[in-house]
Amino acid sequence: MQNGRTDKPTDAAEAPRRSVRSYVLRAGRMGTGQERALRELAPRFVLPFRDSLVDLDAAFGRSAPRVLEIGFGMGQSTALIAQATPDIDFLGIEVHPPGVGALLQRIETMQLTNVRLVQHDAVAVLEHMLAPASLAGAMIFFPDPWPKTRHHKRRLIQPPFVALLASRLEPGAALHLATDWAPYAQQMLEVLGAEPLLLNTARAFSERPAYRPVTKFERRGVALGHDTWDLVFRRR
Repeated sequence: MQNGRTDKPTDAAEAPRRSVRSYVLRAGRMGTGQERALRELAPRFVLPFRDSLVDLDAAFGRSAPRVLEIGFGMGQSTALIAQATPDIDFLGIEVHPPGVGALLQRIETMQLTNVRLVQHDAVAVLEHMLAPASLAGAMIFFPDPWPKTRHHKRRLIQPPFVALLASRLEPGAALHLATDWAPYAQQMLEVLGAEPLLLNTARAFSERPAYRPVTKFERRGVALGHDTWDLVFRRR
């Protein structure tokens, strides 16, 4: 996730107001394969951002349940989940070009037809491209925890964002979050628990659902004694 840097304006009264972003555009290193994938595959699998509703039936070439993933990183979990559930369409949002390129490579190698991507800010995509009650589920795995106290305002999981995301879920749809940062896990639990549209499927945290793969980074963390917390809520 990223956070856009802006210089301090010389005249605050004339400067446009900008909301706090939850991500930073980092200059990640692009491999030649990722560059090729972006060049050759993006026209087919990456949906351009637009300020109007996207026709997902046209984008996927069929009508099927749609699950949104926000911040898919390098796309390993996305690709494995999509491969295991070909009857579900997955729309992934990521701002970092290396991650988009990496998932495009996986789409090609694994011959996935049920994944489309948007390389843009998640809030804008939710506000403009997705209709209310249009999603059968949503996933956010290991968002940036912004561990420093002064940066907590940049965490993605905040009440206004959760309210917006919940409004895009259809009744009964699952919202699945995961983190390996204990203070953020507690914040997630409190924010989701306070959203009127959402109902926790567990007393607090959930067992990891079988469909969520354990990535190499998570496996490395577990080996070092780090815990992971999953939360699964449903839209009322």
